[in-house]
Amino acid sequence: MTTMFDLSGRRAVVTGGASGLGLAMAHGLADAGASVVLVGRDRNKLEKAVTEISEAGGTAQGRICDLLDREAIARLVENLEREDGPINILVNNAGVQQRSPFPAFPAEGWDRMIATHLSAPFFLTQAVVGAMIARNKGKIINTLSLMSELGRPTIVPYATAKGGLKMMTRALAAELGPHNIQVNGVAPGYFQTPMNEALQADPDFDRWVKSRTPAARWGEPSEIAGAVVFLASDAASFITGQVIVVDGGLSSSV
Repeated sequence: MTTMFDLSGRRAVVTGGASGLGLAMAHGLADAGASVVLVGRDRNKLEKAVTEISEAGGTAQGRICDLLDREAIARLVENLEREDGPINILVNNAGVQQRSPFPAFPAEGWDRMIATHLSAPFFLTQAVVGAMIARNKGKIINTLSLMSELGRPTIVPYATAKGGLKMMTRALAAELGPHNIQVNGVAPGYFQTPMNEALQADPDFDRWVKSRTPAARWGEPSEIAGAVVFLASDAASFITGQVIVVDGGLSSSV
């Protein structure tokens, strides 16, 4: 049965893979046997992450790419396919956050949220999927959020973008299913990541998370990896258009 989760011989591209949940996902995929390509903009972080995965026994490389640059996305995919072979798994994980009351939310912040969480996954998936169609096999995994389903004050653009990414996931699943390409999402709850450091440091918010979450704690980044490995594996060959919520039960309780 464990061979169903074996990713040996497959290559996975993970955007935002140099830290936080992306790095945890990359570790999980590498532990399952995949060769991982971490995509980001910070060379030092990428090199550190590649070293960390390699020292743990995995195979990894880092690639610099500005995912808001469509031409750079096209070059990245072309170079990877030409130099290293097929991209079997794509994890659209790169993300940013910005908080501000809605009446004062800056226009550039809105543009950044939409560009990062919607446009970048759209164009990167578009660049990757042609070769997947030709091979009649592929896995696309999008990092969504609790905010794909729920709303909170001060993050309207983020919630809007993540909700859009959920629907992109489902629409792509419908279109790419005949080509044996599965498209799914993982929706993290509140995890201990660099993006959430300010929230963790706020005693009131920290208490709210722990009281609101049935697991009574924040998630550890490593706890997202299992869902991603499952969706990337043959065990999920008949699962597409779905979202696995990894939130300690928060979305299931009142």
